[in-house]
Amino acid sequence: MYDMKKLANLEKMNTAAEPGMKAFWAFNDAAFADGALNRLTKELIALGVAMTTQCPYCIELHTKAAREAGATDAQLSEAALVAAAIRAGGAITHATHMFGA
Repeated sequence: MYDMKKLANLEKMNTAAEPGMKAFWAFNDAAFADGALNRLTKELIALGVAMTTQCPYCIELHTKAAREAGATDAQLSEAALVAAAIRAGGAITHATHMFGA
């Protein structure tokens, strides 16, 4: 199922749902533009989110973008560890609901 070549089909969506896709791409561009956070920081956040949602497309795309923004192996590794800690923490904190049943 996962095949980076399938991302070429985004062009079909850009055509078939032009107003919504234009809005999506404009939002995406604005979200990743330098602002209070620089591009590298935003890409590391995106990479952490991609790891927690386990999207292989996003992991690949945002790893590449983070590298292009100057990410080091250490920064990528720490982003992965933060993502793992947040995901594990979610399981632990949700487990507290077991004791109210």
